[in-house]
Amino acid sequence: MNNTIFEPTLLSGIKLKNKIIRSATHEGMADEKGFPTENLKNLYIRLAKGEVAAIITGYAGIQADGKSCLFAMLMIDNDASIPAYREITNAVHEYSTPIIMQIAHCGRQTRSKITGLQTVAPSAIRDGFYSEDIPKELSEDGINEIIDNFVSAIIRVKQAGFDGVQLLLAHGYLLAEFLSSYSNNRKDHWGGSTENKYRIISEIFKRAKEQVGDYPILVKMNAHDGRKNGMKIEEAVRIAQMLEKSGCAAIEVSGGIMEDGLYIMRGEKLPADAAMEYNFKYKNLPGLVKTIAKPILKTFMKQPKPLLKFNLDSAIQIKKAINIPVIVVGGINNIDDINYIIENQNIDYVSMCRPFIIEPNIVSKFHKGTQTKSKCIMCNYCAIICEEKPLKCYYGKLP
Repeated sequence: MNNTIFEPTLLSGIKLKNKIIRSATHEGMADEKGFPTENLKNLYIRLAKGEVAAIITGYAGIQADGKSCLFAMLMIDNDASIPAYREITNAVHEYSTPIIMQIAHCGRQTRSKITGLQTVAPSAIRDGFYSEDIPKELSEDGINEIIDNFVSAIIRVKQAGFDGVQLLLAHGYLLAEFLSSYSNNRKDHWGGSTENKYRIISEIFKRAKEQVGDYPILVKMNAHDGRKNGMKIEEAVRIAQMLEKSGCAAIEVSGGIMEDGLYIMRGEKLPADAAMEYNFKYKNLPGLVKTIAKPILKTFMKQPKPLLKFNLDSAIQIKKAINIPVIVVGGINNIDDINYIIENQNIDYVSMCRPFIIEPNIVSKFHKGTQTKSKCIMCNYCAIICEEKPLKCYYGKLP
C-alpha cells in the first residue's frame, strides 16, 4: 500500500497530518443554551488522540428557527458561546489537530413543536418526512436575515479559534433546499435557474469574505438524492464550479435528504426496532400497531445500493470539473477503499462518520496496521436514537 494517505498536507492553509477526516456527526452534547459540554470536549480529545486529520463538528445552528429537532444541538447564534467553544478548540489544538465547525439552518427539516417557532423554507412545500406543517416561504428580508446570520456565525467560529468553517449544503437542510428544484419553486431571483438557486450561497460567501478575508470556508454539498426533481450530478457539477469561483476552500461530496430515508447512512438492515422506540413518528404508536408496522416498514423502505463508496462516482465527476480539494464521504470503512480512492481516483481526502463513533482511534489503527476495517456493522441505531440521546454506538441493540 502506498503511504501517501498518511503524509501531511495543507488544505487552504490548514495543516493535516493525513487524509482521513472525521465528517460532521450530530453529537447531542450541548447544554440548554446550545453551548458545548465537557462530554463533547472529551469526545473531540479522543478523536484528536486517535490521529484523525481534522475534526468537523456536528452541525451548529445559526438562528433559533433553524434549530434541529435532534437531541441537544449545538448553537452558534450568540457571542456568549464563544468562550465555551474556545475551550474546545484549545483542547483539540494541544494534539496538533485542526477542528472545523459545521454551521447550518435546518429549514423545513425540523419541527415547530421543538423550536417553538414557525418552520421556514425557500417555498411553502410540506416536508414528506417531518410533515408537521407547511413551512412559511421566506421573504426577501427573511432571506437576507439568514445570510447575515450565517456571516455572523462564521465570524464567531473564527473568533472561537476554529481552523475553518463548513457550510451545510447537503441532506435537505435550508441551503440544500434552496439549491434543489424539489424544494425550491420560487419565481423570483432566489429560484428557477441554477444561478438563482445558488444566489443565497453566493451572498454568504461574498458577505463573509468581506468580514473574515481568506479564512477557510468549506462546504458539504449534495451531488444527488432520491427525489424525482431533486439534485442530479450534472447540476451539482455546475454548483461546484460556482463554489470554486466564490472562494470555497474545499467541497465534501455527499447525497440524500431526510425524505429519502437511510439513503444518507446505508446499511444491510433497516433499524426498525430503533425507529419504533425513538423516532417521533412511531414511538407513541400502540404496541400492537408497532408489531404490525415493523415488517411493513422493512418491506417498503428498501435500502439503496451500493452500500459502500456510494458518493464516489459523484465526487470523481466533481473533482474533474474543479481545482479545489474534494472530500468524499459515505460508506467508507476500510483502508483498502481509502487507498483506492486517494491513489487511483484522484480524490484529495476521505471523511467518515460512523466508523469514528465506534472507534475514535480508528485512524491510528489504520496507520499502525493493527486493523484494516472498521468494527461498525452499519446498523444505523446511532442515527435514529440521536433524536433523544447523545451520540454513541449501539451495535444493533436497543439501550
